[in-house]
Amino acid sequence: MRKVAIIGGGNVGATCAYQLASRDAADVAVYDIVEGVPAGKALDMTQVGPVFGFDARVTGSHEVDVIAGAEVVVVTAGFPRKPGMDRMDLLKKNADIARASGEAIRRYAPDSVVVTVTNPLDVMTWVVQQATGFEPSRVVGMAGVLDSARFATFIAMELGASAKDVRAMVLGGHGDSMVPLPRFSTVNGVPITELMPADRIASLSDRTRNGGAEIVKLLGTGSAFYAPGASAALMVEAILGDTRRLVPASAWTGGAYGLDGVYIGVPVQLGASGVHKIVELELSADEKAALERSAATVAQGIADVKALSA
Repeated sequence: MRKVAIIGGGNVGATCAYQLASRDAADVAVYDIVEGVPAGKALDMTQVGPVFGFDARVTGSHEVDVIAGAEVVVVTAGFPRKPGMDRMDLLKKNADIARASGEAIRRYAPDSVVVTVTNPLDVMTWVVQQATGFEPSRVVGMAGVLDSARFATFIAMELGASAKDVRAMVLGGHGDSMVPLPRFSTVNGVPITELMPADRIASLSDRTRNGGAEIVKLLGTGSAFYAPGASAALMVEAILGDTRRLVPASAWTGGAYGLDGVYIGVPVQLGASGVHKIVELELSADEKAALERSAATVAQGIADVKALSA
């Protein structure tokens, strides 16, 4: 069976591993610095095989060479923001982890495609790409799938519709500056602009922007992991299957949407080589301005990381 590696055996990484294994998408190797934990979680997941009927094996180790030979590597390792920790503290800690992850990938999985999940997502995707030295198309960030799933969930709840019929599109950076696109969000092909008033759409868009914070507040400690882990697994499956699925993801724009020098959430086709193509939508003036503001926020984060390592 094919091999996927996950760097970071916390809740998001473990959820992603379980989703992939339970769908028989690939064998999964989980690396985490905490001795015993990745191996224990991996054994537990593998023992679900006879229950739910899958043959994929999950292995776990605190030795990073467990990722060797993986076709796809998912990077989830990182620190959550804690009380008393400012933005720059978090940026430095996670940049160090993302950089070390990228260096390990370059050494042990040099032919892989990388999906980054560590926050701040778009900036950390750039850090991983720089550390691997891979072509930017082979390093992509998971955020748009998650943000769009949250928007779709709120749309389904608002309309009493089946979640199966809802498709949503959210672009931009993964954070307060993300850009939900109601014109490109539909219920069985019908734009939501035809199904609900503008004030309700605006409210759902705001809730989407704060979707992660809402869950953090409800949990009290920790953050979301089921939907983030599943969103990363969806992207991995698209890469393994070379399906060219069209999803919003953090990609190196290279001039697309008039943006350059930044990773930002845009619609992409995902395939065996990573980002096969960026799809450029015809954005309105307001939508384009919002995307540019979001990109500026990411660009500032990249500049801050460069300053920290100078």
